[in-house]
Amino acid sequence: MILVVGATGIVGSEICRRLAGRSEKVRGLIRATSSAEKVEFLRSCGVEGVVGDLKNPDSLAVACRDVDAVISTASATMSRQPGDSIDSVDELGQLQLVNAAKAAGVRQFIFTSFRRPAGISFPLADAKAHVENAIATMNFTVVQASFFMEVWLSPALGFDYANAAARIYGPGTRPVSWVSFSDVAERCVLALRNPAAERRIIEFGGPEMLSPNEVVARFEGIAGRQFKREHIADEALHAQLEGATDPLQKSFAGLMLSYSSGDAINMTSIQKEFGIVLTNIDQYARGVLGHIAAA
Repeated sequence: MILVVGATGIVGSEICRRLAGRSEKVRGLIRATSSAEKVEFLRSCGVEGVVGDLKNPDSLAVACRDVDAVISTASATMSRQPGDSIDSVDELGQLQLVNAAKAAGVRQFIFTSFRRPAGISFPLADAKAHVENAIATMNFTVVQASFFMEVWLSPALGFDYANAAARIYGPGTRPVSWVSFSDVAERCVLALRNPAAERRIIEFGGPEMLSPNEVVARFEGIAGRQFKREHIADEALHAQLEGATDPLQKSFAGLMLSYSSGDAINMTSIQKEFGIVLTNIDQYARGVLGHIAAA
């Protein structure tokens, strides 16, 4: 049995779907307040739901019973409910899950994280580091993913491709290995019971290292029109990071500065080692722009 924590999130639900498609026995941790639509999707895939919460250690002990592997993607950054925070979910909650997994004798713990640039400290990065340290005594796999194209190149964060407008954090000149959430899900699935992934931190990005300005140019070429570019200066991002008193807002500022700093990963060796085919920016751009044209 594989327990997926964060099963109703974008990465977690895709992991559940892929595992179920491989005839794996999958249990998804869901909350009593989870979206009925998302819960029904998991049920339709054949996922066994177990009600629990990272903030409730007793529920985690129940969820981990008879489990061989845990895959945890949960975070308070994208979806939050009352009581959720970086501290209660991304740090304390994840550490409670690690303790429950250890107590239950779970054989493998797969954790989604991200690379942390030198010289930039913020609560989410610190929480991820603490969890990575906590699973170091287990048979672990840490997937340190680069920036999700479906998140950072979306209207939610100012990349409004429907209206040909792009918000860029920093000068937009430093390359990033933009990655698809679906490829991160596949990376986690491929880590299961794979000796090559055991006790290993895997830095994981997309197949190309493109600066934000180059990404906009790709979109312009595919859309056939010029985009209006809005740059948020590094100075403004540093001021936001230093001035934020809320850990979540401080973390968002830290992530924006990380984006501005660049995050280039050469994925050639990982692609060859695990035989994974990665989504590129042109595929993503054509998909979202085509969806708009068809609407």
